[in-house]
Parts: sequence; C-alpha cells; structure tokens
Amino acid sequence: MRKAFFSVLFSFILCAALAVQVQAKDFVLMASTIGPIDAGIVAALEDQFEKDSGIRVRHVGAGTGAALKIAEQGTVDLVMVHAKSLEEKFIADGYGTERIPVMYNDFVIVGPALDPAGIKGLTSATEALKKIAEKGAPFVSRGDKSGTHVAEMDLWKKAGIAPAGSWYEVYAKGSEGNAPTLNYADQTGAYTFMDRATYLSLQKSIKLAVLVEKDEALLNFISVIPVNPKKFPKANYQDAMKFVQWLTSPEKGQKLILEFDIDTYGSPLFFPNSPEWQALQAKQ
Repeated sequence: MRKAFFSVLFSFILCAALAVQVQAKDFVLMASTIGPIDAGIVAALEDQFEKDSGIRVRHVGAGTGAALKIAEQGTVDLVMVHAKSLEEKFIADGYGTERIPVMYNDFVIVGPALDPAGIKGLTSATEALKKIAEKGAPFVSRGDKSGTHVAEMDLWKKAGIAPAGSWYEVYAKGSEGNAPTLNYADQTGAYTFMDRATYLSLQKSIKLAVLVEKDEALLNFISVIPVNPKKFPKANYQDAMKFVQWLTSPEKGQKLILEFDIDTYGSPLFFPNSPEWQALQAKQ
C-alpha cells in the first residue's frame, strides 16, 4: 500500500515538473528539497535573482530522493538537495555535473517537554537516539528517502540501531515535507528529527521543544547540482549556471542567505557555504 502511494505521488510530481517545463521552457526549472522551500528561502533567492538578472527561476518541491529522480528524467535544469551520498551517486551516474555547496543549517532532535527518554541536554545525537530506543519512547520519522530521512537513518546506523517496533512510526504523509511531519509528531507527543529552520518557523504553534542540538553530526549541508547538458541537451544549462554563480557570490546569493529572516528569529536560519564565501572568510 505504501509503495503504491509513493509511486502515485512520484508520478504526480514528475507530471507537475513536465507541465512547468512546458510552460516555462525559456526559464530555469529547479527541483528543490522541501525544507528550504517551507522556510521561504528558495522563493526569496529566486525572486532576487530575477530582479538582478531578468532570468526567472521556478521550483518543483520534493524530498531529496524524489528531486534527484525527477532530474534523472531530464525535466529540470538543476537540483537543490541535501544528502551527500545520493548526490555523489547522481553525479557518478552521469546525471549531474558537480556538487556545489551553497548553504547549511542544522538538524535538531525535538520532543515533548516532559522528555520521557531523558535526552535533554545530551551533546551526542547518537546517544540520544540510543536512549529513545532503549525507553521505547514514541518517535516519528519521515521515512521517505528525503535528505532529512537519509540524515536520520545515518545517525541510527552510527548508533548501531535499526529502528523498528511500535515506538517507531513512519509518518504516512512524510513525503509532504518536514512541516507536516513535525506537526504530526507534536500532535502525538513524539520525538522526531528535524531541521532547525522548520522548527523555528513552527515553534509558536507547537509544544515540542529542542532537546538535542549543536552536535557536529547534526549539520545539514545544502548543495546545488546542474544537470549534465551532455546527457540532457535540452536543459537550460547556461542560465542554470548563471543562477549558480549568483547563488555562490558573496555579494549576491550568499549575502541574502546570511541575512534571510534574521529580524524574525534573531539569528540566521541558514549560513552561507559556497567556496567563494569560504575563501573570503579565510582572508578576513
């Protein structure tokens, strides 16, 4: 049943991508992971780039795994994703040209304030997951091969645990994104693994609290990958690369990333991470 659901969902997303491409064949079409879309930064980057260049960029939202599958059909010009192992395979298989760092934020482990697993304040995410499993405390997973799900499963693997049982629930609508998953975990009083930007955007409407954070293993790196024009000659590679160059420019995209919604939350939701930005910081 679940496989059938994802098959239908992927077909819908792919058809949407094809439809957008037909309507906007002179523009850049990007398949983007959902977290940055939910946070609003993807639209902000697209809008500012259009103002600066006159080139329109529009996106189709999907989890990282689905976004890369869409790109493998040649229906988009680039992807914005956050699962290194999947990204490297995408490039090795000839679908993309290179993995270009753009920004990062971090994941957090959130849960009910009463914290039945006793993980609050732990500095190791893997130790926190071990305690959740030992206690059999309710945990909700996206379970959809998105970047968030891949990162979560990497941590379970590092903890030496294959999560299963009545305490571990794969959310049936996890493929709809981080926000629905976080809301569901809040409604059920469960722990979950979430990117900080999504948590901050919803924190006023939920009861769950950040319990484990600031472990290096929780860093969430977001990259863009242009599709390979040799494999997909119809791709708008030229304009896609103009967008990439703008995104990675310290004076353009990287500046916007650093300043995005900082007044709302008092600190950045995302941090610049392009090679150009890193080089500039190294000189200062």
